[in-house]
Amino acid sequence: MSKQPVRGVGMESRADVAEARAGSAVSAPASSLRKAPGPTESDVADFLRHHPDFFERHGALLTKMALSHARGNATVSLIERQVFALREKNQALEAKLHELIDIARGNDALATKIHRLACRLIRARVAAELMDALEVSLREDFGASEWLLLLAADARPDFAGIQDRHLRLVPPGAPELKMFETLFESARPRCGQIRDSQRDFLFGAGTIEIGSAALVPLGPKPSSGLLAIGSPDAERFHPTMSTEFLARIGEMVSEAVCSV
Repeated sequence: MSKQPVRGVGMESRADVAEARAGSAVSAPASSLRKAPGPTESDVADFLRHHPDFFERHGALLTKMALSHARGNATVSLIERQVFALREKNQALEAKLHELIDIARGNDALATKIHRLACRLIRARVAAELMDALEVSLREDFGASEWLLLLAADARPDFAGIQDRHLRLVPPGAPELKMFETLFESARPRCGQIRDSQRDFLFGAGTIEIGSAALVPLGPKPSSGLLAIGSPDAERFHPTMSTEFLARIGEMVSEAVCSV
């Protein structure tokens, strides 16, 4: 007697079960597929990231994949989309490279100007020559519309006999110095707009309009003084700009004042 099973209710063959499962998978909506347990989009992305040669081994998949164009409703192949993405990345890198080159050129030009200032300060033997060196460099190389060297009256007596609108001598502890306490405490240059009281004290109420200024403290002590540079351009000295070069200028001027 044959023992072959009889097909009936609840007795589906393996082929029937497989076919039914395949059919349900094809007809199931995309939402139910996404909810089904299995690899997530992140898992797929991680896999492709760690296996960049996947499409080289499965090249046929590239011809079946279509992506929407980034700038329209048209569809493009994966390779075209990749070329487009690489082109945009290349353009961004080129723009960044040009930006860095411009910054490097600007820093190189600024370093040359600071070198010329250092040479002029080295050649200065007396206080009057130092003032002339500052005037030439700040006006010609740095485009300073207004500037002032503020020194303590007892710091360097050599400056006492000089009549120059760019030089101001004040006694230590003068009330006017209270306006710059924060600057002296930080011992770092500061750029941006300054208070009206500071502007009038440094540059005079009757001078041209000062849109922005750079204040550079001099020497190891607050009583040593400061170098103030003013410009009518509000963006010439802004709070976010680097002050490293200004700090170097302050160090050179401070050393030159102590050397004459």
